[in-house]
Amino acid sequence: MDLLEYQGKELFAKHGLPRLDAEVIEKPEDARAAAERLGGGAVVKVQVQIGGRGKGGGIVIAKTPDEAEAAARRMFDEGFKDMPVTRVLLESLADIREEYYMAITLDRASKRFVAMVSSEGGVDIEEVAERNPEAIRKARIDPVVGIRPFQVNRLVGGLPEEAREGAAQVLRTLWDILVAEDATLVEVNPLVLLGDGSVLPLDAKVTIDDNALFRHPETLRFAEAFHLDPTEARAKEHGLQYVALDGEVGIIGNGAGLVMSTLDVVQQAGGAAANFLDVGGGAGADVMATSLEVILSDPDVRSVLVNIFGGITRGDLVAEGILEALKRVDAHVPIVIRLDGTNAEEGRKILAEANHERVVPEATMLSAAKRAVELAKGGAA
Repeated sequence: MDLLEYQGKELFAKHGLPRLDAEVIEKPEDARAAAERLGGGAVVKVQVQIGGRGKGGGIVIAKTPDEAEAAARRMFDEGFKDMPVTRVLLESLADIREEYYMAITLDRASKRFVAMVSSEGGVDIEEVAERNPEAIRKARIDPVVGIRPFQVNRLVGGLPEEAREGAAQVLRTLWDILVAEDATLVEVNPLVLLGDGSVLPLDAKVTIDDNALFRHPETLRFAEAFHLDPTEARAKEHGLQYVALDGEVGIIGNGAGLVMSTLDVVQQAGGAAANFLDVGGGAGADVMATSLEVILSDPDVRSVLVNIFGGITRGDLVAEGILEALKRVDAHVPIVIRLDGTNAEEGRKILAEANHERVVPEATMLSAAKRAVELAKGGAA
């Protein structure tokens, strides 16, 4: 679960990190009064779960309440990168001397956490890594042992001496937050040195492990502020694992691993997946009908690839479920179906005998992906 900036700062404050005076508004007309309470000027920040706010107009330094209201109104009215905006953060202006970067993230390959500190902050860390990799110090952290004092000292050693003590305290606290909140990422960009010599996080990017949310019921309340796409909301309501992507081939599979592999094979065939949709262990008529409705509601979908491997799920029942679903759903694009596993041959026979005008059976995953891509690009069914 990716938290919004102001939510991440709530967690930071919970663990003792300092923050600037700030207010979160949900209506543009509240920006003026908020800016006045913050001293007249304010930094106006759009609250979304994606990056690039600085370059994309999502952060505005307003010197007057009028400017703050105008910036907030634009953010609410126009959204940000095609995402609707429901909340805007206003923060008091600060005397910033220098900006740094600090983060701790999970490295699944090494089964370790990686802490990073850079003397160059306020810009994309990828840019720094490419342009000046020596400016980034890294350390791998054993999750059992935790971050060690010598690692902290080494990481902050590349910062100006007057910022090191404050940065070290922030880094230790970020580790505490990561462990206590079951986070997989805590990132501050920028971490700032103020004119009075204090160091504080000016931003907060926090990702909480969804699998650990049962241990943090208080964190679930943050989800109420998230924008949920109507299609994703419908899929979630029916217990489907769905993620919208930007391709043209709709994907339905049973099992996250199989669906991920299907996405890869579609790309290998020269196409792009429009979604990730895992029906889990069931592929009956109700589940298939809902899945097809969800996918076909995306106007960019030009074909659908159904890739089912029958273990406990029987191929003949899947085929019957698909045909029953097609009686309920207006399928306006071709549907390529690959069945394998238990009773797959019976399932393929059922589909062949039905001879549905939209159904295109294929024997293998690769041939199904190639056919789905071909049809999505205008090939004949």
